[in-house]
Amino acid sequence: MFEEKIRILLVDDHAVVRKGLMMVLRMEPDFEIIGEAENGVKALEFVKVDQPDFVLLDFMMPEMDGAATGAALKANYPNIKVMLLTGIELDDRVLDMLAAGVDGYVIKDIEPHDLAEAIRTVVRGEAYLHPTLARRVLSRMTKKQKSPPKPKVRLTPREKEVLRWMATPATYRQIAEKLFVGEETIRSHAKHILSKLQQPNRAQSVLAAARLGLIELPKD
Repeated sequence: MFEEKIRILLVDDHAVVRKGLMMVLRMEPDFEIIGEAENGVKALEFVKVDQPDFVLLDFMMPEMDGAATGAALKANYPNIKVMLLTGIELDDRVLDMLAAGVDGYVIKDIEPHDLAEAIRTVVRGEAYLHPTLARRVLSRMTKKQKSPPKPKVRLTPREKEVLRWMATPATYRQIAEKLFVGEETIRSHAKHILSKLQQPNRAQSVLAAARLGLIELPKD
């Protein structure tokens, strides 16, 4: 799938979690685990010396948590893809991290195959937001917003169809296969959707569309 292996840094304060992730991800032929760190401080020290392609980052850590680490990585190393690994509970910092441009969010009970596909999706340049987490983020945003705005965005029927698929874990390639078109056609539709919704990436466009009532977030 990739000409070169995806170089991955694992960051989690629990050694058993890091070792488990390492064991699972090393089974993927296109992945290379180049390092591990127990907190954000150690992660940033590692990145200064040997920059990975992708950082899988625990959200809750001592010394420097995932929110602060993710923001620092995106500010100083914009080419590195960053995905947060989080539990079920959310706090407002998740919304802040969406704004900071973190590339993806997955929950800790994600299946190994789905985690691998999420990593590949992010490395391709697509944002990834697990549907379970997307619904919780949307719920939190809705509670903060007393009077939701009425839909003002006009999408074509095809764009609405593509948008509904964008709300699932499917990659653009998989969406193209489902709709019997080329991947570049789907990417073109996605670009128009992001422009009309005035959102920077797929994850935020899906949340914006759900908030506006244009789509419903799928169940797991």
